[in-house]
Amino acid sequence: MEREMTNWIDNIWPKFLDAGLSIVWAVILLIIGIKVINVARKLLKSALERSNIDTGVVQFLDAFVKFAAYAVLILALLGHFGVQTTSFITILGSAGVAIGLSLQGSLSNFAGGILILILKPFVVGDYVSACGCEGTVAVISLFYTTLHTVDNRNVVLPNGSLSNSNITNYSANEIRRVDMSVDVGYGSDLKKAREVIMDILNQDERILKDPAPIVAVDNLGDSGVNVLIRPWVKCEDYWAVKWSVLEAVHNRLNAEQIDIPFPQMTVHLDQNS
Repeated sequence: MEREMTNWIDNIWPKFLDAGLSIVWAVILLIIGIKVINVARKLLKSALERSNIDTGVVQFLDAFVKFAAYAVLILALLGHFGVQTTSFITILGSAGVAIGLSLQGSLSNFAGGILILILKPFVVGDYVSACGCEGTVAVISLFYTTLHTVDNRNVVLPNGSLSNSNITNYSANEIRRVDMSVDVGYGSDLKKAREVIMDILNQDERILKDPAPIVAVDNLGDSGVNVLIRPWVKCEDYWAVKWSVLEAVHNRLNAEQIDIPFPQMTVHLDQNS
């Protein structure tokens, strides 16, 4: 009996020892893994915060990294104890594919929102043109961006389409050029017309002196000479300057007896036909 007990202890003791060592190594691996995950999360958050990335994006990326890191750690611990993790990975992969296909549009908008918030092609308050719409950016969320148009409408754009489209940000720079034109009749004094227009621009304090405004002949049209008017202004003064300058040009040219022609066509009749 004593010999049987001794043999049993001799047989079982190595197994207990191996199991104990496995548990110890698993605990050590768990502690090291948690420490590494926490350090990595802190470094990631610090880097993102220094980049002035939106708080919502920072929190999402932190949660995603935490979830992914702990999933890898758990799989590593299961593999340490001899559990076959291939089936778990296969199931998770299949579930991910199924969820991705069912939420394809939403995931596209979500990914687009992340890119917009990280790359910042525009921020709230910028005046932009994209997807056939233009307006002031009112809200940037993870799924949609809202534009407030000049006629007081809210246009909601999906971030997936927005991130893949051409975006024109009119507020990216502090100043902007106002492009206008006016036709002057062929019988009018072109030099005087240019001087009148330049005088209007020089008297407007909102128009910048540097870069200097341009008044130049652009084209000889069917009805008159097309004169370009290109002053530079601050972005916030763009529309006010454009409207007031066009009105002033019309009034001053009329006052100076400079013809602004209607669209017209000269027809020559053949008297012999």
